[in-house]
Amino acid sequence: MRAVDIIIKKRDKQELSKEEINFLIENFTSGEIPDYQMSAFAMAVLLNGMSHQEITDLTLAMAASGDQLDLSEFGGLVIDKHSTGGVGDKTTLVVAPIVAACGLPVGKMSGRGLGFSGGTIDKLESIPGFKSDLSTEEFITQLREHGIVLTGQSLDLAPADGKLYALRDVTGTVQSIPLIASSVMSKKIASGANAIALDVKVGRGAFMKNLEEARELAEVMVAIGKLSGRRVIAVLSQMDQPLGVAVGNALEMKEAIEMLNGHGPDDFHVHCIDLSAYMLILGKKAPDLESGRKLAQDAIDDGRALEKFRELIQTQHGDVNMIDHPELLPKASMVIPITADSAGWVKVVDAQDVGESSVEIGAGRQKKGDVIDQAVGIMVRVKVGDRVEAGQTLFDVHVNDRKAFETVFQKLKTSVEISNEPVEPPPYFWGVIGL
Repeated sequence: MRAVDIIIKKRDKQELSKEEINFLIENFTSGEIPDYQMSAFAMAVLLNGMSHQEITDLTLAMAASGDQLDLSEFGGLVIDKHSTGGVGDKTTLVVAPIVAACGLPVGKMSGRGLGFSGGTIDKLESIPGFKSDLSTEEFITQLREHGIVLTGQSLDLAPADGKLYALRDVTGTVQSIPLIASSVMSKKIASGANAIALDVKVGRGAFMKNLEEARELAEVMVAIGKLSGRRVIAVLSQMDQPLGVAVGNALEMKEAIEMLNGHGPDDFHVHCIDLSAYMLILGKKAPDLESGRKLAQDAIDDGRALEKFRELIQTQHGDVNMIDHPELLPKASMVIPITADSAGWVKVVDAQDVGESSVEIGAGRQKKGDVIDQAVGIMVRVKVGDRVEAGQTLFDVHVNDRKAFETVFQKLKTSVEISNEPVEPPPYFWGVIGL
């Protein structure tokens, strides 16, 4: 078997066998197949696509290229959740304790933020002492004893995916749906969970800019789950404007704690309750969406979700005083408002502009290894459809450096478009795949 024959076969729009895909991934991971051949393969996939079976075989081959977490002792009842990335998306901090409080174990390995999509681990590390680098043994022990784990990716999960992504990034093949889907799902499968809830973001602040592409990606990932013996649901959620109010690590942590206390923005509340409900359906704790919503809301109302979050933070050596007194979380030295020049109805709050601005003031990373400032961020004070008056606050910008504010002032100012006519708010969700 030769790599060039496999490339030619895909170039000619033929379906690859499982054996051919395994050969390609195994030898690429080991270094036997050079980057230039794998780049040619990636371009052939971008141009000609793959069947669901091919994508599943590619996913499983990449999952098998490194460490794989064995969670079989939990009897198939561990659920994971993945977001394709958005602005102000602190959902995991709320849904994981809700679902765990309902008796369904949640085991999640999460990456750090890169670009304007913040990472769950970065938000958790705004709590002093929080340990985000659990070993495999610590992961399994904590899941067994507490039913909830949120940690960084300490295992060498799907190294083939890391090598392939580095090539995709410089060869114009990042946008390939089969390669995106296999990238996401290979890491999820390698991390051990056999029920996976996917939050596929759509819009200006998301990787997938339009609904058609997002739906295709969701359908492919659900198909991978079915063909690989996992239960998968994909929710299509809007990301034209930021989720909730807070954008920035400590600010988002505070908003998540407020939500667990039963308070918070409507869009964030609906998002957390519905996503929790879908996870409870996947884990067979709820028969339908309405039952799942009630279970999730009850876990907030009676305090079980907040207590489960406290348990998570304490178990991973974080300062639980921050949960009881979120005002103690890191604070920026300055809070500077940006106001509306005219009255009208909010037509656009550009999530990408807000997200990029948060990175520019230090809340995110331009490249891996960049140091982030936990305290800085942006509070988004308006939503699409809101009526605003001249002089009303659009954003509160939390910064430690006046010059940082000045670099983002104009971008944030123009990220909000005001209409003279009333504007209909967008739906929170565009649908669900796999239910």
